[in-house]
Amino acid sequence: MSQPPGQQPPQGEFGAPYGPPPETFPPPGQGTAQPSGPYRAPAQPGPYGPPAQPAQPVQPAPGYGYPQQPAPGYGYPPQPGPYAQPNQPQPGYGYPGQQPPPQPPQSGGPRGGGRFRGGTGAIVGAVLAVALLAGAGIWFALDGDGGSGKPTAGPGHSSGPPDTSPSPSPVPTGTGGHDTISPAAEAAAVNAERKPGEAKMLWLQKGGVDLPGGGDDVYGPWFAGDTVVTAMYRTVTGYDATDGSVKWSLRLATSMCAAPSQPTADGKIVLGVKRTTSGDAECNGLQMVDLTTGKAGWHKTYVRQGVWDGLSDLRMSTNGGTVTVGRTSRSDAFRVSDGKVVFGRLPGNCQPFGFASGEVAIAAASCQTAADDHKEHQVQRIDPATGKRLWTYKVKKGWQVAQIYSANPIVVSLKQADDKWGILVLNADGTYRTQLAGGPGDYAVSCDADVIVQGPNLDNCLGVAADANTFYMATKAVDLKTGDGNKVAAFDLTTGKHKWSVDSPAQQSLTPLRAEGGKLFMYLGAAKNKGGGIASVPSTGGTWSPVLRHPVSGAPTERGFSLSRITYVGGRSYLTQARISGVEDGDEVEERSMVAFGN
Repeated sequence: MSQPPGQQPPQGEFGAPYGPPPETFPPPGQGTAQPSGPYRAPAQPGPYGPPAQPAQPVQPAPGYGYPQQPAPGYGYPPQPGPYAQPNQPQPGYGYPGQQPPPQPPQSGGPRGGGRFRGGTGAIVGAVLAVALLAGAGIWFALDGDGGSGKPTAGPGHSSGPPDTSPSPSPVPTGTGGHDTISPAAEAAAVNAERKPGEAKMLWLQKGGVDLPGGGDDVYGPWFAGDTVVTAMYRTVTGYDATDGSVKWSLRLATSMCAAPSQPTADGKIVLGVKRTTSGDAECNGLQMVDLTTGKAGWHKTYVRQGVWDGLSDLRMSTNGGTVTVGRTSRSDAFRVSDGKVVFGRLPGNCQPFGFASGEVAIAAASCQTAADDHKEHQVQRIDPATGKRLWTYKVKKGWQVAQIYSANPIVVSLKQADDKWGILVLNADGTYRTQLAGGPGDYAVSCDADVIVQGPNLDNCLGVAADANTFYMATKAVDLKTGDGNKVAAFDLTTGKHKWSVDSPAQQSLTPLRAEGGKLFMYLGAAKNKGGGIASVPSTGGTWSPVLRHPVSGAPTERGFSLSRITYVGGRSYLTQARISGVEDGDEVEERSMVAFGN
């Protein structure tokens, strides 16, 4: 990816203008009111028609995705206050090669907590989200009439008989049958060489599961109290967050194929599972699991109807007490507590195909056209308890919703088939707010679709974060040949303009994790002979400061997490592999799957 779009044609190195001449460039779409900012609604609606008025425009509940009810990262707990105060940097403490240039203070947002899936420090090798967009000038356009239908809740599907229920399996012990150093011994060796000011490698886990050829995806981590949970193939495992000991392990009857990024506030998750154990089994089963106890709850199947439904990937979310399962042509919603159907297909030809997890449900919807191609997209707010549409924002024809970078504030990544990309910002009531423009360019964003084969959710992306007033995005390495450094750019969500950038140290990279308390927390990637860690920068810009310094002796281990998620919870940082595989049979059992650092 290169540049997000601007209201003005790009200058110099940014290439050709972003869109057609102003007189032919349609205005942005509308939600429940006329858009504000640099664009005005057309005097005549033209081919798009006037915006329909919503039945009940309402404001999202406070704290959606942000701490009052923080949901900042992949699997972060929705309970208030899960994050301990960051460790204060020690005098003279810094990372090797650290040379961040000072930035002048500028205005920024006071709160944060954007959700996203983290990754390794080496952004250079990261696959870009919406990879087909790379290497082209970024365009942005949106239009159409906003409106809201009057949907009613309804099942819209049927359930089949449940498969054999899962049962607890013995807690794994030992280190496996391979002649390799155990995770505990590896962590002890790292800590023995720890330098003053460096955090400990608290614990290290191996895959521990015999996987089919080609490996499998790892879902999670999810946090429930002092338990951190991951799921892979047919096993769900809960670890003690402090020492990594296995608290429980649950064996499922069939393999997993999708999962939401977040659990409920009381620690429940609903997993997507295959109907049978056959290799071509359909992914149309649901299994609820209590993350605190490791006990399996209800299980049910649902019907996937038609070609679009049967072939599309699943996009799951947890919205309050509802779990949604989105596909190209529809979404089904179930009550997490007991599996009861909440809603199915909604009225009209525009159906949500994915949601961002959170108390308020922000959805991406596709509309079945005459060509039956589902290429017309919308952004919707839907009541997760009833399925009622509260507002609709119509994206300009030809543009599609690629990701939901943030649900509060609402920041949406749009793509177009001819390698164009744009970032849209909406107000809480679904009206147009702005679009992002400028900055250093060459941005690096990697999402579920890039590293997970099954179940690519819309709300988990590496390299982005947001607070009430600012959006943050990482760039690729400044020097692609050597992999030296990168930048994190901040954008004003009211004007869409670039506010400031901060530089990483040479040979390392900075990746936004979440914004909270007037600071942006970032992951500093490990490099050869340089440990990674957690760093922060004021939301107003300036020089970044270390928060948690990973040991240099652990850099080889840390760099081994090539496609990982990063979470920072309770003063501890966790790196979790997104996929486990091995060259030879049995290698995946010993492959390192999760590591935790802290003091």
